[in-house]
Amino acid sequence: MTQHDRKRAEWERRRKLAEIFGDVLPDTTSDDRAEPGGDAERWYRENRPPHHDPR
Repeated sequence: MTQHDRKRAEWERRRKLAEIFGDVLPDTTSDDRAEPGGDAERWYRENRPPHHDPR
C-alpha cells in the first residue's frame, strides 16, 4: 500500500465517521494544551469554592 493509498484510506475512514457521528472531535482538547503565556492552574485557583480554602 502506497503512502497515497494510506492517506486516502484514512480520509475515507474519517469521512465515514463524520457522516455517522457528525463532526469528529479534535485529537486534543483545550485542557490538554498548555495555555500560551499563562498559568494553567490560575483559573482553578481563582474559581475555587470557599469551602476548599485551607483553614
